[in-house]
Amino acid sequence: MIDKNFIILKNQTIIQAMKLINLNLHKCLIVVDGSKKMLGTLSDGDIRAALLKDFNLDSKINSIFNKKGKFIYKKDLTKEKLKKIFLKQNYDILPILNNKKIVEDVTYWSKIFNPDTKNINKLETPVVIMAGGEGSRMKPFTHILPKPLIPINEKPIIEHIMEKFIVQGISNFLYTINHKAEIMKAYFRETKSRFKIKYIQEKKPLGTAGSLKLLKKTLKKNFFVINCDTLVNIDCKDIIKFHEQKKNLITIIASAKQHIIPYGICNVNKKGELKKITEKPKINFLASSGIYLVNQKALKLIPNNKKFDFPQLISLAKKRGYKIGVFPIDDSSWFDVGQWEEYRKTMDKMKINEN
Repeated sequence: MIDKNFIILKNQTIIQAMKLINLNLHKCLIVVDGSKKMLGTLSDGDIRAALLKDFNLDSKINSIFNKKGKFIYKKDLTKEKLKKIFLKQNYDILPILNNKKIVEDVTYWSKIFNPDTKNINKLETPVVIMAGGEGSRMKPFTHILPKPLIPINEKPIIEHIMEKFIVQGISNFLYTINHKAEIMKAYFRETKSRFKIKYIQEKKPLGTAGSLKLLKKTLKKNFFVINCDTLVNIDCKDIIKFHEQKKNLITIIASAKQHIIPYGICNVNKKGELKKITEKPKINFLASSGIYLVNQKALKLIPNNKKFDFPQLISLAKKRGYKIGVFPIDDSSWFDVGQWEEYRKTMDKMKINEN
């Protein structure tokens, strides 16, 4: 029996699709009608393109899915044929249909091969972790510990961040440090850390972008920048591909959010007369997640030895005519643990996932 997290009806919404993709972990859905007849496929790339074209999270998927999605008939199903298809084309999933095009099952790489045979190629893209802030929103923890060492379950935040990159083939980490820098170094020294880390110490606080100038001789091409209180589930290869194809100077990884205003909203004309009341309207927006993919050329825009934040860098880059891209991700893929309420929510979610 097919896993329901791979199936979506054509009249369902983008936000419903994003939740299903997040659950099935294969970046793709099979679009069907009411009888489970296959109509096409919907990938996370299709959703991303739609969100960047002014579709919103409540938009129906019927105009954005791929109506020529690849499939295989059950009568033609052999392991060798599946191997050839997966090796020839970079499909995430492959629907299995009966002779009436009804979806009976779905297969994917790890069902056909040993999961380890789909090699995780090493990525040379380094990750700069901004770990120099005082963590004022996380007091009293940060009176004693630097924010990156605050624990989530049995590991500090910083280890969770690095592990999410390591499983995708990235192992080169650079820390910009300032507040309680010696405690940071001592932790990784005393625990005999398996992580490859290079420290860049600020002599004074330089903001969320200013310390990158200290890396101008180290960073050669593209590199990720992430806040030390940000946990994200992302596909680094997809982001790198998007960034390079679009020729962006900076790509912002943004969480697709929907906020429901819990009131009736009055729409009023210039005379103060009511036009209509909208009950509990939904607002859709893309929120910067605190992770970026940056081209080395951006370092030239950062002043020497001055406090300079990422919004300033982005604003200056736009003024100079550089391209700034936005790569949307599902809201459930992003955890901001830099404030107490979100920290507690993240703790609860990760406990559930571990169980």
